Amino acid sequence: MSGGAFAHRGPVGVGVIGAGNISKQYLDNLTVFPDLKVHIIADLFEEAAEARAKEYGIPEWGGVDAALNHPDVEIIVNLTIPAAHVEVATAAVNAGKHVWTEKPFSLDRESGLGLLKTADAAGIRLGTAPDTFLGAGLQTARRLIERGDIGTPLTAMTTFQTPGPESWHPNPAFLFQHGAGPLFDMGPYYLTALVQTFGSVRKVAAVGSKAKGVRVIGSGPKAGEEFTVDVPTHVSAMAQFEGGQSSHSVFSFESPRLRMGFVEITGTDATISLPDPNNFDGDIKLWRTGDEDWTVIPATGPANGRGMGVLDMARSIRAGVPHRATGNLAYHVLDTMVSISESVESGTFVDVESSVPASAALPEDWNPTALTL
Repeated sequence: MSGGAFAHRGPVGVGVIGAGNISKQYLDNLTVFPDLKVHIIADLFEEAAEARAKEYGIPEWGGVDAALNHPDVEIIVNLTIPAAHVEVATAAVNAGKHVWTEKPFSLDRESGLGLLKTADAAGIRLGTAPDTFLGAGLQTARRLIERGDIGTPLTAMTTFQTPGPESWHPNPAFLFQHGAGPLFDMGPYYLTALVQTFGSVRKVAAVGSKAKGVRVIGSGPKAGEEFTVDVPTHVSAMAQFEGGQSSHSVFSFESPRLRMGFVEITGTDATISLPDPNNFDGDIKLWRTGDEDWTVIPATGPANGRGMGVLDMARSIRAGVPHRATGNLAYHVLDTMVSISESVESGTFVDVESSVPASAALPEDWNPTALTL
């Protein structure tokens, strides 16, 4: 991937498209990382962009085209609704901008592959959430695994269980439609963590269920309204990876008991418990043969939050080296989730055709708040 026309020193210019709730989590970091400069925030509703710009001291705001055509913007941070992710990312690529997109990368294989090919032909980089695997929690766990603390990694178990978001979310229907559900909403965090440990997924098998065809909004102005459930709300999936390792994962909106962030990887010598893959930090626990209890290992390294992946991409553009949270990684995770859905429907194993190279580990002393460019 080339650095494009911006291969010079100094902070990397950023334009944000999408001024919704998630933009606050990004802008808290993007506006203070000294290697980045947010020039503009854009939204279909320009008044929303103006309000967010004034909140964070961003000098310019406007419609989508204003960000795409801004001469100082090198990376577009695409925080639009999921259905618009590919369209906006493609427009950014065509405008000669590198793109960071919130998850999901796309809603189907065809549009995702199309975006990858368009960007590759243009020499443009794609980066995609989640970047939580760059945080101190999962990076510390990776270092422990790679230095042999659990022996040879063999198997993994992950669990995400909640009653579902309709009790607290004021407008939850979209989370029960195509492209969402517990698998597509939360799967990227857990599957990305597993791919970072075991490599590419080769085949999957899964079963799914839907306890209720209709759910009721429990809070906010739409409380009491019913909506239709279009996707499985409980998925139990097995995966086999390129090295022969295997995993079992549960993604559920049907459990009265909350069990979130559970990821255990078992090796020949020990079992390691990872922190919640939806977070950037958290202690690691290790259980070795003969131990009476877990050994707690504090995470070390940066854990600044959303936007770490944007910064890594910016620094990598300047250095001419691969960034870590790539579009290829996000596409492979999407391909895996689509394959799991196909297995639910067919009742058979489904091969995962895509592969992704391993992302480089993040140096423990990598400092987001340092000026390096």
